[in-house]
Amino acid sequence: MTEKTTKLTNLHPDILKFQNELRDKYVSENKTVKKGQILFVGSSLMEIFPIEKFQQDEDLGLNKVIYNRGVRATTTADLLAHMDTLIFDLEPSKIFINIGSNDIGFNVPKEEYLKNYSQILSLIQEKLPDTKVYLMAYYPINTSTNFGEEKHEHSALYEHRSNALYAAASADVARLAREHEMNFINVNSGLTDEGGNLKSDLTFDGAHMLPAGYKIVLQNMISYLK
Repeated sequence: MTEKTTKLTNLHPDILKFQNELRDKYVSENKTVKKGQILFVGSSLMEIFPIEKFQQDEDLGLNKVIYNRGVRATTTADLLAHMDTLIFDLEPSKIFINIGSNDIGFNVPKEEYLKNYSQILSLIQEKLPDTKVYLMAYYPINTSTNFGEEKHEHSALYEHRSNALYAAASADVARLAREHEMNFINVNSGLTDEGGNLKSDLTFDGAHMLPAGYKIVLQNMISYLK
């Protein structure tokens, strides 16, 4: 498995240390954030979304700042345990959530992670009643292309991850959005090849996207950001 992939999964021996250090960094940064802005929150798929760099380098036509509070290898339970740091301290006016793919990959029972996800949404409704919340469909992945990993490592990473599982989970998230009267968005148009897999030139390991992939996602979601 590539070094970069290992650092983005639960297989890295120092992952808990990294998560704690990153959340501590967010605690410090939260002291100076501007309230009422836009928040991205979730797992590594959100953490490596270079949205802050995109906003710094180009004019996105937005009148709000986007803050990214993604944390790699995060599950719904992890987010639930750290909602002050990752959400409430920022008092955002809009929240974009991409969480649960690790629950699926770690084989957490569906009933458990959906219960956690629902509780996350209920707490947001309680503490941030005027905030607009967008639940994101899970990104497609590519399990067929060889990205340089060993066969057993490839099998371990994708034992519980597939486009079919993510599509079913996205449907569950859409249902949660309806139940909580929130927004479900699918911003994956243009990411897949003719076989429905994440295009190989948009990813470095089949599960995590390169900036070029996030450029496509950004264009798909720009209307929701404005």
